[in-house]
Amino acid sequence: MMFGSNTLGNGWVVPADDAAITAATQLLMAGQLVAIPTETVYGLAADAQNAEAVARIYAAKGRPDFNPLIVHVRDQKAAEKLGVFNATAQALAEAFWPGPLTLVLPLQPDAPIARSVTAGLPTIAIRCPAHPLMQALLLKSGLSLAAPSANPSGSISPTRADHVLKGLGGAVPMILDGGSCSAGLESTIVAVRDDGWQILRPGPVTSEDIENVIGYAPLAATNGLIEAPGQMASHYAPSKPVRLNVIASEPDVYLIGFGAIAGDDNLSATGDLAQAAAHLFEALHTADASAAVAIAVAPIPHEGIGIAINDRLARAAVR
Repeated sequence: MMFGSNTLGNGWVVPADDAAITAATQLLMAGQLVAIPTETVYGLAADAQNAEAVARIYAAKGRPDFNPLIVHVRDQKAAEKLGVFNATAQALAEAFWPGPLTLVLPLQPDAPIARSVTAGLPTIAIRCPAHPLMQALLLKSGLSLAAPSANPSGSISPTRADHVLKGLGGAVPMILDGGSCSAGLESTIVAVRDDGWQILRPGPVTSEDIENVIGYAPLAATNGLIEAPGQMASHYAPSKPVRLNVIASEPDVYLIGFGAIAGDDNLSATGDLAQAAAHLFEALHTADASAAVAIAVAPIPHEGIGIAINDRLARAAVR
């Protein structure tokens, strides 16, 4: 069955309807890759139990094999087959699933998962997504899906189907087009420890949100070990150099503004951090495609979801 249009190779962009979900399910069950939107960014999905399929994710993205993948599940019942839930994990799942929160939990001894998904770690990163297309695919396929962002490793995350096509092209047999992602930033990743919890990657669910549920503050920062996606120093990066906290335009520099700093594009003219998060990667893609030789970004308040925005920008600016 052939859908959509394609200008870069074998990756077909498919309007996400019932027929497309059926075709995507058939591809996944055959060990192939499918790109699909979530509420955060587009993911590159494969059957998490199929080692050859998971290897295709690493190969398509050029992703280092020490960087573990997030496994997307239909519900908590499916998650409990993969990870060990203590009271803290249970409370977080009840509060934030389905939604943009990933839990890093001890791996179940008999978890039906390819070892490469966890990069050999004794933990597993699990998320129950809220996006109706990803939920439909999980339900129809009956699979748990390993699904990192659908872009070359280290580059700008995709929030539209055309971002996936431009970045990965023919490496993906099918790209389900569900429009723009609503949150626009990857999920918050929380490691659940025996003695508390830690944020490994900030995201749409803030530390304050979590503390309000758990009732106590997070543990101190980690020791630098890669336990989850998004922890590498250079990540989410355009091809052009990025400078941060810039308040005025300069020649040949594409300025991404915020609030009163208009720029060539503006993450949110009203200073709304949620709107800024949703627009961030789209703005970086546009800036990278422009004729400018460099990219500058206006100051972003370091509070709430602004912490996650600044995390992505800091990693994008590393050279």
